[in-house]
Amino acid sequence: MRTEINLFGIEETEEDKKYTTKVGVPQYLPKAECPRLDSLVNVGKYQELLADINASSVSDDEKAFLRLAATRHLVFTYSLIADYYAHASSEMQRLMEKSALVIIDIDDAIANGYVKLSKNIKKIMEDTGVEAAND
Repeated sequence: MRTEINLFGIEETEEDKKYTTKVGVPQYLPKAECPRLDSLVNVGKYQELLADINASSVSDDEKAFLRLAATRHLVFTYSLIADYYAHASSEMQRLMEKSALVIIDIDDAIANGYVKLSKNIKKIMEDTGVEAAND
């Protein structure tokens, strides 16, 4: 079994490479019914943390920081978000695209800055001699 060192210095064997990194783009068909906004995100843990933060005796600046950090615990349901998007006004759709709640196409992703990272990674791979996929 052949072993290689990848870009991150991790040894990979042929067994590790049995899965493909190629991803096809699925075609999305929205459901006929628009989901309720409150079904798009689970706020349970977030609200629990906010209650603890608000009841604490830490400084106001610390509370502000902790409130921002608590947003990491919001759990978005992207399948329902996509359904909601299909029924939303054009203004709401534009704002959802800008927040990357949905990514409509590659042009949209580039315009909103979400493709830059993958281009940087591809350049780093090419610069280090690692072959990057073109698709």
